[in-house]
Amino acid sequence: MPDAAAAEPITDGSAEAALAFLSEMSPDLRGAAILSDDGAVLAAAGESGRWREDAATLFAVADAAEGEAVEQVHVATEQGEVFALRHEGLAAIAVTERFALASLIFFDMRSTLRELARDNPGGRD
Repeated sequence: MPDAAAAEPITDGSAEAALAFLSEMSPDLRGAAILSDDGAVLAAAGESGRWREDAATLFAVADAAEGEAVEQVHVATEQGEVFALRHEGLAAIAVTERFALASLIFFDMRSTLRELARDNPGGRD
């Protein structure tokens, strides 16, 4: 089950800095996005509308399979891997090269969201 929602929305600038940090920590990352609990894209590599739609679809399918909201999703294909995580009222989705170390990617994503929620209790820019 996902963690409780963050107390207040995260600023867009803080989300972009967090995404940049996640990209720096994860050299296998092809692209990623950070979303609010309502699905709004706070920061993204590329087209934010596409990230919103794809993240919503991925979580909806995973939630339906479990019968309840899931905390994390990992999909591996021949072309690469997709990781999605809900944590502290935020969500992150990342696409990586093939054979990325799942435990490390999830650790980096969770750490990024935890720091973002902790360090930015203020309202949205």
